[in-house]
Amino acid sequence: MSAESGTAVPPGTETSTDVESAFARWLTPLVALDDSDRRADGSVSLRRFGYVRMLTCASGPLRLVGGPRPAAPDTEEAVALLVPREGAARLAQDGRGVSVVPGESALVDLRRAFTVEHEGTHEGTARTLFLRLPLHALHVPSVPLRSLTARVLPPPAGSAAVLPALLGHLETSAPRVSAPLGERLGGLVTDLVAGLVEDLAEDTEGPAEDDRHPLVVTIRQYIDRHLGDPELSAELVAAAHLISVRYLHRLFEAEGVTVGRLIQRQRVERCAGELARRGRSSPSIAVVAARWGFRSPAHFSRAFKSVYGRPPQQWRRMVMSGTADAPGARV
Repeated sequence: MSAESGTAVPPGTETSTDVESAFARWLTPLVALDDSDRRADGSVSLRRFGYVRMLTCASGPLRLVGGPRPAAPDTEEAVALLVPREGAARLAQDGRGVSVVPGESALVDLRRAFTVEHEGTHEGTARTLFLRLPLHALHVPSVPLRSLTARVLPPPAGSAAVLPALLGHLETSAPRVSAPLGERLGGLVTDLVAGLVEDLAEDTEGPAEDDRHPLVVTIRQYIDRHLGDPELSAELVAAAHLISVRYLHRLFEAEGVTVGRLIQRQRVERCAGELARRGRSSPSIAVVAARWGFRSPAHFSRAFKSVYGRPPQQWRRMVMSGTADAPGARV
């Protein structure tokens, strides 16, 4: 047990005020930044329930950036269940992004690159729960897992309906839980999460990334890296990969989205993430639009409304007032 902040720590709980170091030791190596791109301040608490680690991070606005981690023989493959407690979190992984609000949860594959942006509440506080689970305990092969990350898990139903209450109980009762009981509770949590993952797998449409044509995966990565280039288009993508535009469109037929639509949607989502920032560091709409490749404010406004249902100015005001989720697209 440690108490780096000098405050009392309940027995059975470890805590740290070095956010980045705590995540590196207890979850996965990552970079933790605040909304001014400085190292984030806050506290991270750890509770153990058998092989399940429960991390609770309390901070101001926070951005966690995890990089791909090379496989090692002595490294346990693991996933994390992201559960916002105060303030919504924006999770991006495997070419997808999703807004996760309190009461919802989503999966993060800790072996691959991901970003979690937590804007916090109106008071500026953010509190997020991370459950670290061994991948083998969920019985989810690596191939379908790529299609399940960065998606909101289905609302718990049936036996899984007890999961939210159980997690809340575990957050507060760790000091009173014996090691044998903790192991059993960790196994129960894993079984309940596995049920939610199975439900999501049944509802997920479209091919898993590993089932796609390898060139589609490469092209998606290329698009993600060049979203800020206003010249990015289907023609440019095709030329960069030495294929015809016609063949490019054929490759994306199974994706359920055209290349042009994919570029626009991802640009809009990146813009929404920045526009949802609060405080003095919040950038202007024109600056954000230009940064992500939109040639004019009018074009950006039309594109944004097609995804979020309202112009960016109105959407941003609603986010600031708490009457709209931030940032979550309709498509």
